[in-house]
Amino acid sequence: MRVVVQRVGKASVTVAARNYESRIGPGLLVLAAFTDGDDDADLQWTAKKITALRVFDDEAGVMNLSVSDVGGEILIVSQFTLYASTVKGNRPSYIKAAKPETAVPLYEKFCTTVEEFLGKPVGKGIFGADMQVSLVNDGPVTIIIDSKNRE
Repeated sequence: MRVVVQRVGKASVTVAARNYESRIGPGLLVLAAFTDGDDDADLQWTAKKITALRVFDDEAGVMNLSVSDVGGEILIVSQFTLYASTVKGNRPSYIKAAKPETAVPLYEKFCTTVEEFLGKPVGKGIFGADMQVSLVNDGPVTIIIDSKNRE
């Protein structure tokens, strides 16, 4: 599992074709991708890491607080392109990304797992839809986490 975590002042995801929008205020935008072999351990480890990640400033201006500590929100958007391979040519290959029949249940369970660690609902995209994501990156702070490398 691979995620890109961005500290945001606000973020939203819109699916015009379905008249759908999910938005958050200050918190984290999480772009999430899954690969074959991802399991509950990957989901648990990543969810715990994201909700405990100390990327918010304390009263001294030091990044020492988590999204939970500041009462922030989380928006999770599926993004299979995080598993793009650009080794050959200029057209990325997505062969490492899990197929929808595997990725959809992982995405749904990941969202639920993050909600459990955060203690409140998270915003979500719609898996496989043509989504428009907007954000105000705060900092900017952007972190890549890979559950297989535990980094």
